Amino acid sequence: MIDLFDFASSERDALAVGATPRKLTRRVDVSWGDNHVLVGGGAPVVVQSMTNTDTANAIETAIQVKELALAGSEMVRITVNTPAAAQEVAAIREQLDRMNVDVPLVGDFHYNGHKLLTDYPECAQALSKYRINPGNMGGGKRRDDNFAQMIEVACKHNKPVRIGVNWGSLDHELMAKMMDQNAQRSRPWEAQAVMREALVVSAISNAQRAEQLGLPADAIILSCKVSHVQDLITVYQDLSARCDYPLHLGLTEAGMGSKGIVASTAALSVLLQQGIGDTIRISLTPEPGGDRRQEVVVAQEILQTMGLRAFTPMVVACPGCGRTSSTVFQELANDIQGFLREQMPLWRHEYPGVETMNVAVMGCVVNGPGESRHADIGISLPGTGETPAAPVYVDGERVITLKGDTIAQEFQQIVLDYVQKRYAP
Repeated sequence: MIDLFDFASSERDALAVGATPRKLTRRVDVSWGDNHVLVGGGAPVVVQSMTNTDTANAIETAIQVKELALAGSEMVRITVNTPAAAQEVAAIREQLDRMNVDVPLVGDFHYNGHKLLTDYPECAQALSKYRINPGNMGGGKRRDDNFAQMIEVACKHNKPVRIGVNWGSLDHELMAKMMDQNAQRSRPWEAQAVMREALVVSAISNAQRAEQLGLPADAIILSCKVSHVQDLITVYQDLSARCDYPLHLGLTEAGMGSKGIVASTAALSVLLQQGIGDTIRISLTPEPGGDRRQEVVVAQEILQTMGLRAFTPMVVACPGCGRTSSTVFQELANDIQGFLREQMPLWRHEYPGVETMNVAVMGCVVNGPGESRHADIGISLPGTGETPAAPVYVDGERVITLKGDTIAQEFQQIVLDYVQKRYAP
C-alpha cells in the first residue's frame, strides 16, 4: 500500500508554501482627508481604476468616480489633458467630498502636464497623486525641463508620483542609444529584449532623477506597461529585482471581454504569486454601453481567488451538465452574486468580515451536498430526475429543505439573516 504522505521534505514544504511572500518595497501614502491608501511596504495590494468620461464634465466624472469607488476602487485615475479638464478637477473633488466619497484622485498627464499643473494650482492640490509619462514630454533639454517642472510641483504640494513608462511611448532617444550600443555587442540581443531593458532603465533612471530633484523616495511608484503577457512578466521580474519602489501592475491595453480578462489574469497572477506588485488596474476595453465597474470587479476577483485579499462574499457554483437541464441554479447563483455585491458598500461598514463569507449554489446531488457543507451557507438544488427539493446547509449542518416556486427568495432571505446574525459587531 502506498503511503500518501511519503513525500520528500522539499516537496511537502513546496506544497504548503503557496504564494511567494511579497517583496518588501517602500511605502507610499496616497491620501485624501482621513483616507490614507498605502501602496507597498507590506500593505495589501491596492485596486485602482480609471474613468472614461470627459473630465471637463465635472458632474459626469464625479458620478463615475463615485460608482467606481463604491464598487471597491481604492484610487481612481482621471484624465487631465486640457485646460478645461484641469479647471474642473477641483470641482470634481468638491463634488465627491459633498457626496462623502473620499477616494483619492490620480491625475493622468501626458505631453502638457507640466503646464497644466503649473497654470492650475487648484488642480495640483485637489489631486492625491500624479501619473506622469517621461516618454511623452518631448526630447532633449525640453523633456528634462518639463519633467523637472512636474516634479517641482509634486514637491511643492507634497504629492506622490507614479512614473509610468509605456512601450507605446518609450523615450525614442534612449531606445536609439541602447539599440546602437546593442549593435556593438559581440552577441547582440534581440530587439524585443532591448526594448524590455529600455523600459526598465527608463523607469529607474527617471525615478532616480526625481529623487535628485527633491522628490522623496517614498513618494515614487513605478510602472512599465506593455500589451503582451510574457513581456510584462519579464519586465516586472527584472524591474522588481533592480529597485525597491512600489510597482503598479497592468497590461496597458488588455482588450475586450474574455480576452482582456484572461490576458490580465494570466499576467498579473504570475507576478502576484511571485510577490511582485503593490497596486493593480485591469485595463479592459468596455463593450459599447458597458459597465466601467467591470475592471474593478475583475481586479478584486483576481486578488480574492488567489487568497491575497477579500472584497465580497464569493459564490461557488457548478458549471452544469446533463444532470442539470434546469437553469434554476444558474439564475440563483447569478442573482445571489449580484445581491451580495450590491450590498457590500453598506455591509463593508456594518458587518466586518462578511467579505470572507463563502456561499455555494449547486445544481445536483453529485457535488451539491458536499460543496454546500463546505461553504458557510449553501443550497443544493435538484438536478434532472431528482426529488424537487433543495436542502440548505448552514455552517456544515442541514437546517431546512426548500420547495416550490419561491426557493430563490427564501434562500436570499436565509443568506441575509445569516449575515446579520454572524457578522453583526
